[in-house]
Amino acid sequence: MACVLEAPLRMSVLSEVTASSRHYVDRLFDLDPQKVLQGVIDMKNAVIGNNKQKANLIVLGAVPSLKVSTKKEFFCWKSSGIVKWEGLMNGGNWLLYLLQQETSSTELRTECAVVLGSLAMGTENNVKSLLDCHIIPALLQGLLSPDLKFIEACLRCLRTIFISPVTPEDLLYTVRMQALKCFSVLAFENPQVSMTLVNVSVDGELLPQIFVKMLQRDKPIEMQLTSAKCLTSMCRAGAIRTDDSCIVLKTLPCLVRMCSKERLLEERVEGAETLAYLIETDVELQRIASITDHLIVMLADYFKYPSSVSAITDIKRLDHDLKHAHELRQAAFKLYASLGANDEDIRKKIIETENMMDRIVNGLSESSIKVRLAAVRCLHSLSRSVQQLRTSFQDHAVWKPLMKVLQNAPNEILVVASSTLCNLLLEFSPSKEPILESGAIELLCSLTQSENLALRVNGIWALMNMAFQAEQKIKSDILRGLSTEQLFQLLSDSDVNVLMKTLGLLRNLLSTRPHIDHIMSTHGKQIMQAVTLILEGEHNIEVKEQTLCILANIADGTTAKELIMTNDDILQKIKYYMSHSNAKLQLAAMFCISNLIWNEEEGSQERQDKLRDMGIVDILHKLSQSSDPNLCDKAKTALQQYLA
Repeated sequence: MACVLEAPLRMSVLSEVTASSRHYVDRLFDLDPQKVLQGVIDMKNAVIGNNKQKANLIVLGAVPSLKVSTKKEFFCWKSSGIVKWEGLMNGGNWLLYLLQQETSSTELRTECAVVLGSLAMGTENNVKSLLDCHIIPALLQGLLSPDLKFIEACLRCLRTIFISPVTPEDLLYTVRMQALKCFSVLAFENPQVSMTLVNVSVDGELLPQIFVKMLQRDKPIEMQLTSAKCLTSMCRAGAIRTDDSCIVLKTLPCLVRMCSKERLLEERVEGAETLAYLIETDVELQRIASITDHLIVMLADYFKYPSSVSAITDIKRLDHDLKHAHELRQAAFKLYASLGANDEDIRKKIIETENMMDRIVNGLSESSIKVRLAAVRCLHSLSRSVQQLRTSFQDHAVWKPLMKVLQNAPNEILVVASSTLCNLLLEFSPSKEPILESGAIELLCSLTQSENLALRVNGIWALMNMAFQAEQKIKSDILRGLSTEQLFQLLSDSDVNVLMKTLGLLRNLLSTRPHIDHIMSTHGKQIMQAVTLILEGEHNIEVKEQTLCILANIADGTTAKELIMTNDDILQKIKYYMSHSNAKLQLAAMFCISNLIWNEEEGSQERQDKLRDMGIVDILHKLSQSSDPNLCDKAKTALQQYLA
């Protein structure tokens, strides 16, 4: 189908258009994307400083829309060529179309923005033509791109348009808001950009100061919220201190205001989520937020939507409430999680809030994954409280819905839920026993085999807590569930957190003499082999210290200590670490020696003699003169065993 203009151009105008101008426009419609790109680049070079060429290109259709026939059918360019497309090109233009298409390369979109900016530098009529084609929304959308060169080209074009006297002033607010949104997106979790923005000066005023002015109550709510998001992102990225007055006295109070009943539901959601992010890692901000405008009580209102159907006669309002109900609960759980992350008193206030534990339990079974995740995060935050683990968590049997969540959930929920379970398995938690009875060992052992690092860490961490002061049967069940092969796999894991937690598990398993002797009688060979590999490997001080502590536990066994005494390689390693440059490793090695030579135990004389022949006593004499009081005392205590 041939393209025809809706309003035919006058022949007198066309006659003035040069053949080269037509050539530039024609190349925009080429089937080859590379030729289109080169055509735009050539067009850019042709219009620089040439107002006549700019006018020619606009007349030819580089900017005005092209309509096709009476059927309102249009053609557009894509990477695969020209395709038919109905009803979408009204008021559009080819350069703008190419600029907005995700199928266009970033380089092509950038060059289009540059050419449009150059056209805007021509006559005022050029600017009017661009405004008529709705160029501003297209350029503002471009500011959300991750590509900085494209953003810069869009900003330069916008600047050129807005300094023109023919551009309406009422369009400026839209641009300001889009610029704010752009800054908010760019600064989020981006220290480099945030550090740059914090030093940007506009007419002698730093950008953060401008953002603070936009937080004022007389500014539009959208502007207040977006400015607060900018400052929040810059703060979390480390560009602004958490104790800076612009955060403590301006940003935080503004976000708390956004959580009040007077705000629209969507504003309350955004305010709560941004505040949760702002205070997430800072204890003092959490404390300040918790006592600002009764925030903890205020958030309870987030769970009251939608209102009862009988109370709502307006169907539109009911639909609106239903739409935002999940988002409100998600935002409230997130903010409660941040508020209660560290302070015991704040956690107590949260739990004492109206029906809070019931709401969390209900949240764990929500249909919305996002709400479930936020509820688990809130539960995890509150589970850090020893007092609440013993009271509220037990009263509401929180472990039951938590175990249900762990049975079938996406990894992002599993990570937080398994981390919460680690806390519920602590020795002082009343939930520990029923969790064990519900088959948790099998579940946790399976987590240690996950490809997800966080799940492996949490799985072995929970087993470590479970093994602390546990009965022998539970310890045996853990070892049986893990299997020797999996235990070695964890001890050779490339992540130091997995390794440390696995060593912590072994240390807890090898506690109390009957348990030590029993476990070493069945798994002694494999455990000693693992210990040897770690002590010989390139590991940090903490890993080797934990490994030596495991040896010290084995040395405390009645029969298990013989596995050390008959292993000359291990004995030489203990001797080596007694003379190590690190005091922690020296001390851990001496614990091994003390347990081996304790003279009240059977066979102590033979063990003392063998260790004396190895030169251990000489090292103890030397350490008894150490300037480190711990090393000195431990060495003197060990030497007394030889004198007794």
